[in-house]
Amino acid sequence: MKNRVVKALVMMMAASTLTMVSPVGIYAEETEAVTEAASEAGTEDADQAAADNVAALIDKIYVQERTDTTDADCTAAKEAWDALTDAQKELVEGEEASPEYFGRDTGDASKDDPRNADEIGDNEILVVSFGTSFNDSRAEDIKGIEDALQTAYPDWAVRRAFTAQIIINHVQARDDEKIDNMDQALQRAVDNGVKNLVVQPTHLMHGAEYDEMVEAIDSYKDKFESVAIAEPMLGEVGDDATVINDDKKAVAQAITDAAVKEAGYDDMAAAAADGVAFVFMGHGTSHTANVTYDQMQTQMENLGFTNAFIGTVEGEPEDTACEAVIEKVKDAGFKKVILRPLMVVAGDHANNDMAGDDEDSWKTQFVGSGAFDSVDVQIEGLGRIEAVEQLYVAHTKDAIDSIAK
Repeated sequence: MKNRVVKALVMMMAASTLTMVSPVGIYAEETEAVTEAASEAGTEDADQAAADNVAALIDKIYVQERTDTTDADCTAAKEAWDALTDAQKELVEGEEASPEYFGRDTGDASKDDPRNADEIGDNEILVVSFGTSFNDSRAEDIKGIEDALQTAYPDWAVRRAFTAQIIINHVQARDDEKIDNMDQALQRAVDNGVKNLVVQPTHLMHGAEYDEMVEAIDSYKDKFESVAIAEPMLGEVGDDATVINDDKKAVAQAITDAAVKEAGYDDMAAAAADGVAFVFMGHGTSHTANVTYDQMQTQMENLGFTNAFIGTVEGEPEDTACEAVIEKVKDAGFKKVILRPLMVVAGDHANNDMAGDDEDSWKTQFVGSGAFDSVDVQIEGLGRIEAVEQLYVAHTKDAIDSIAK
């Protein structure tokens, strides 16, 4: 009897102990889980904070005006990016910032030459471009033109200026390559005692960017003995779509020759016989010079290129908008399309707006129309085509000759 009582008491105590301990154990496990979740949340918050800091630094240098802190801001943005983990880099997102700002591979920056050295001498050719942050395109297209000019005019020092401070900052921050803006380049010429200044814009036409360039040069004109501004690639604009000049003819021939060669055809006629249309995509502009794009279309037709179509990213003029060009190609009966930029450099517009995978890219829209058997792209700027480089050489010669008179 006594043993049974003792046994019962032991069992009751064990049950009581289990009742008392079990909630504590559960609570401990829950506490551990909460602590772990809080730790993870804290880590995620810290990761996002680090990424947001980089985004803010990128947005700070994504501006069109250079300031006293620009150099330091570019350095700070790159150092902060380099300090991120791969996971944190994927979280970078701002008004303009994204992981691609520092993370996208656009080629080898060391192949380029910023052409910002002093000891210029008496005579300078300043090559003015909008610019591009795509390293390979900058080296092949812009540097290609600059190299051609230096070869043609060895007695003149060729220097560079970009008009897009946003691009200058991007290249400086990412690649530590410092390119002069217009004011810096002109002041460098003054500081080096340049007497004769020839400015060769790589712009396509007498548009808004050309006008802004001329305005900047005007403020420095009295600091040189002579200043001459050469014609942009396509020369004078003309009054309407029917007005064609030799520059437009030369460019139309050059870009179609390059396009058919890249595509593996002997000429435009052979490509047309195979059902291939070439769509050359320019930038577009609301400036009165936008008639230039219609003039280029007229020039293509005058050369007998029924399979050449001119379009623009901005859709200005309206008949050059993507949807309008798609209809033109469809109506002409071509089933294969090759997209190629009508731009000096194959930069952001060529890689993203034309050849990108986003739903509003030209490639996506042409494919999405369902009207074509194939849609291919050629990502090459005009600046790497020798005939175009020689056109700039001729324009520069005219400007040099005008100084000598």
